[in-house]
Amino acid sequence: MDEPRWLDAHEDRAWRGYRRMRRLLDLELARELMRDAGLSEPDYDVLSDLSEAPEQRLRVSELADRMLWSRSRLSHHLSRMQQRGLVMREEHPSDGRGAVVVLTPEGRRAIEEAAPGHVAAVRKHLIDLLTPDELAALAAFSHRVVDHLSAPGRPSP
Repeated sequence: MDEPRWLDAHEDRAWRGYRRMRRLLDLELARELMRDAGLSEPDYDVLSDLSEAPEQRLRVSELADRMLWSRSRLSHHLSRMQQRGLVMREEHPSDGRGAVVVLTPEGRRAIEEAAPGHVAAVRKHLIDLLTPDELAALAAFSHRVVDHLSAPGRPSP
C-alpha cells in the first residue's frame, strides 16, 4: 500500500475552509428558504428542475439522477410534495413502466414566489462577497470537479 499523501498546511487550510463554508452556507440557505417560502432545499430543487424542463415535466428516473438520489428516496419525497399539491405523477405516455413528474399550478406559484428570495440569499451569502476574479475561479474549479466526478465510467452515486 502506498504511503498517504497528507495535506500540507496550505492544502489543509483550503480543504477545511471549504468544508466549513459549504456546511454553513447550505445551512443558512436552507433556513432562509424554509422560513421565507416554506420549502426545503429538495422541494426547491424539484420545483426548479421541473420549472425549467420542457412542458414542466421530467421522468422520475431523470429527476432522481439530477438530484443524486435513489428513485425510492425521490418517490417518497414526491409523495409528500404531491400531498401538498406542488407536483403530480403521471404514467409515461410511451412507457407504461415509467412515471413522469409534472409541476402543478400550485408548484409553479411556489417556485415563482420562492426564487427571488432564494436568489437574494445566494447573492448575499456568496456571490456578492466575491470579486469578479474569485467568482471566475469558483466557476472554473467547481466545474472542473463536477466534470471529474461526472466522467463516464465512474460509478453512480
